[in-house]
Amino acid sequence: MIRRFGESPDPQRKYTRRPGVYALLPRGRSVLVTWYDDGERPELQLPGGGVDPGESPITALHREVYEETGWLIAAPRRVGAFRRFTYMPEYDLWAEKLCTIYTARPIRPKGPPTEEFHEARWMDIPDALEQLGNAGDRFFAAQILRVS
Repeated sequence: MIRRFGESPDPQRKYTRRPGVYALLPRGRSVLVTWYDDGERPELQLPGGGVDPGESPITALHREVYEETGWLIAAPRRVGAFRRFTYMPEYDLWAEKLCTIYTARPIRPKGPPTEEFHEARWMDIPDALEQLGNAGDRFFAAQILRVS
């Protein structure tokens, strides 16, 4: 059974299952995150997103991290998964998000994020742990990004 974070599902609502992949990208005492701000609901996020039909999770991880940060990554390693039930306004969709978390090594920036409303940010790990926008991201980040 996969751990759930956030709101309990509403039994009266139909949810669409949405697999996604997300990356913890540490470097020293910092972590690369993405700041999402569409003017309505700004949020600090782990870079990542949906796996397209027919796409492998690792291919999706590389694509999503690049789209949201502009960075290339190497050596992804799966560390866990969780699910959450949420409304996705950009798709007008109630979703059961199946979120798989990876660690990876940030290699280099190739350019700015290509996805609208995203900004790559390096943050001190303790600040990121406190400010990440959802409980599942905070849980896995706290487990993996221990600061000595």
